Amino acid sequence: MALTREEREQFLAEPHIGALAVDAGEGRGPLTLPIWYQYTPGGDLWVMTGPDTKKGKLIRAAGRFSLMVERVDPSIRYVSVEGPVVRTEPGTEERLRELCERYLPADKVDAYVAYSLKDHGEQAIFHLRPEHWYSADLGAV
Repeated sequence: MALTREEREQFLAEPHIGALAVDAGEGRGPLTLPIWYQYTPGGDLWVMTGPDTKKGKLIRAAGRFSLMVERVDPSIRYVSVEGPVVRTEPGTEERLRELCERYLPADKVDAYVAYSLKDHGEQAIFHLRPEHWYSADLGAV
């Protein structure tokens, strides 16, 4: 059964690991990779990645991407959203911390932020405006 707008937006706002898919060019399927993301119901979704990574370059070239999140318990549920990149901005320590606090236990955040700042280099934030939604709750497992 398809989710209502409120149900799908609330589900997307939960801290699921997303599967980002972006056009990888002629003769290739989409590049599909796991990613942390941030979303507030009614707003734009954003992801952070290196601007010069394959993922970052493909997002810039395509100008749009898809993100799918799912769970299997207490019921099988998914939400998929696709749309244009409406804004790109430099990644910041504050935004990195926001993502880490969303996904990690509080006692792990500082260490991961320090590691990421040292190891991952320059980051970019890509804001997606949801245009197309697919969602369903397939019931209990």
